[in-house]
Amino acid sequence: MGAKGRTIAGSRLMIFPPALIEAARALLVECRARGIMVATAESCTGGLIGGLLTEIPGSSDIFDRGFITYSNDSKTALLDVSAELISTYGAVSAPVACAMAEGALGHSKADIAVAVTGVSGPGGSENKPEGLVYFALAHLGGVTQSEEKQFGAIGRAEVRLETVRHAIAMLMPTA
Repeated sequence: MGAKGRTIAGSRLMIFPPALIEAARALLVECRARGIMVATAESCTGGLIGGLLTEIPGSSDIFDRGFITYSNDSKTALLDVSAELISTYGAVSAPVACAMAEGALGHSKADIAVAVTGVSGPGGSENKPEGLVYFALAHLGGVTQSEEKQFGAIGRAEVRLETVRHAIAMLMPTA
């Protein structure tokens, strides 16, 4: 078979773990039932949250758009995160995550937006170690909420997957 239809042991090649696909599918069903549009603002995941949502056929009716804002300049240019906020708190911080989520709402047709910024690794610092991720959830007419998670030095790929998993879980109760 061609690259699009590659199989492994007779099953279709999947980018994400099946449990993560099912969580995203459940989120999409819930959002669809309530007429809720979603947007993402991603730094450390580089678009994996949006990638997961769009892995599911028919997601375009609830997933409006995703912003991959890996650099500080892109956070400012695309999401209106102030350079002063980044300078004061650092790109990996709760205030920046909140500003990212609010910027995603402001630059989309979404009702809810999730944002992530963190240190996937390898490396980090004493104050911002590998595995530290800040999440924010913004919704129209509501107060933006943030969370800090310390996944630890579990490896870059695992930090990113855990971040995607937690972002999907954060979106679900608001749907």
